[in-house]
Amino acid sequence: MVYILLGEGFEEAEALVTADVLRRAEVPVSLTGIGGDFVAGSHGITVKTDVTVESVSLSGGDMVVLPGGLGGVASMEGSGPAMALIRQAAENPEIWLAAICAAPTLLARAGLLPQGVPCVCYPGMEGELEQAGARPQMDKAVVVHNKLITSQAPGTAFDFALALAERLLEGRGAVRVHGGGFAGTAQAFVPLENLEKFKTGMEAVLGKGSCCAVTIRPVGGVRLDGTM
Repeated sequence: MVYILLGEGFEEAEALVTADVLRRAEVPVSLTGIGGDFVAGSHGITVKTDVTVESVSLSGGDMVVLPGGLGGVASMEGSGPAMALIRQAAENPEIWLAAICAAPTLLARAGLLPQGVPCVCYPGMEGELEQAGARPQMDKAVVVHNKLITSQAPGTAFDFALALAERLLEGRGAVRVHGGGFAGTAQAFVPLENLEKFKTGMEAVLGKGSCCAVTIRPVGGVRLDGTM
């Protein structure tokens, strides 16, 4: 299960793009509320959560996701149950921890970044990572190190979400589909058993053949090329 922590003032794009991409990839996601069942984001979008942070019990293979937004990060830091969950994820090598935008600085302040760990955060805040002994890599949109995944900002939310999906689906019989056409490029993760259904649906929306150059790569495996 992926638990996306939502505290008042969270960055909506970083939380909801991640939830959307993972659910499209058929990864179980729980929007996890801090302080109530309804949580308002930094731009006034209120989200109904699935579970409360107090009710979460982590197990091996789970992931905890920390969206940014200064208010949301402050809400997480001010919540004992949220910080206990974050600390558990950071200290357990079987649990994934992902943070984007201002959220990696929370990990720095809490002493949860290993010395020398490569990571990234919102541009301009990397000094906090350096002070904690981490190694910022601000030329990258997403940095993956063992079970820690970090990313920069709302503009890298799709890169972040796709990186999470790829790691969580590795070895589970899924493929990453990258398509290019008149509208640019797009990527998606599709379980193998749903690949033909996915192709048919795309043709119904765009017209047969309009997806053209499609790259299909099994997650964690080799790349196959074809057309849709």
